[in-house]
This record gives sequence, structure tokens and C-alpha cells, in this order.
Amino acid sequence: LNVTPDSFSDGGRFMARDDALRQAERMVRDGAAILDVGGESTRPGAAEVAVDEELDRVIPIVETLAAAFGVPVSVDTSKPEVMRAAAAAGAGMINDVTALRRQGALEAAAATGLPVCLMHMQGEPRTMQTAPQYGDVVADIIGYLGQRMQACERAGIGRERLLVDPGFGFGKT
Repeated sequence: LNVTPDSFSDGGRFMARDDALRQAERMVRDGAAILDVGGESTRPGAAEVAVDEELDRVIPIVETLAAAFGVPVSVDTSKPEVMRAAAAAGAGMINDVTALRRQGALEAAAATGLPVCLMHMQGEPRTMQTAPQYGDVVADIIGYLGQRMQACERAGIGRERLLVDPGFGFGKT
């Protein structure tokens, strides 16, 4: 559920609380098992969003959805401040397209006690589709995610709390 004005999939249709709530109701009715809320677009070329702006976009929606539905709410963010605030607001999972590489993200995720989804991406969201190349895409993804899982375990995030995402469309052709 994107709460951004520049989402690649919905163009900002769900930024308002009531619109987000109606869309979440549709998603749950259609069988969604997790509601993933993101406040910063990761489409190629998207502008970075300041922490305060992302918090303003995401936290009220996470609070509303966590209280309204019987499905876990995930926060899609790479910012440690947003991870902590979303956990306090009722999020049940962290989904990070940068696999907790941002400074402070490992520690923040560990402190929340939440499950974490680590995603593979070649490059950064703004540049990931600029000529991505691999020797062996499957081996590269497995190696990267294995390294990130080890970093998580060293930071105190148990393997049982980790999910992995190969990142289809993120630095891939």
C-alpha cells in the first residue's frame, strides 16, 4: 500500500488516510495476508524522501491499519527512525529493499524484535536499472542475501525472523 505521490503502481491514489483504509479493506477482502505500507517510492529515478516526511506519511497509516485489520502490517522502509516508529505504531514486520545496509538499520531492526524481509537489489533505487549486469544472477543473489543474513544474525536478528526477496525488477533485466 503505497502512501507516496510518485508510486510507480498507483500514482499517489492512497496517500489520504481514508483512501488508504478503503484500499486496505479491498486488499484484505481480496485475500491479502500482509499489508505492506511504504512512504518512499523506490521506482527508478524517484527522489529521496526526508525522514520526517516519511514518518508523516507512514505512521498514521500503520496505526490505523494495525488497529483495523487482523492481518500483520509491514513497513517498507530503509530508514532506522521509520522502522522504530512503525514498530511502536503496531507494525508487525520490516520490509527493506536495501537489506538493512543503511547506517543504523541493523541495530534498529534488531531492537524492534520484528521479522525482517531482506531484498536483493543491484545498485540503489535511483540507479538500479542503469545497465544491471551479472555473471550468474542466481548465484549473485544467493551470495548477497546470504551475506546480509549473516550480518543480521551478528546484529542479533535470529534466522527465524528473516525472510528473503530476490528483488524482481530491482536491478534486473
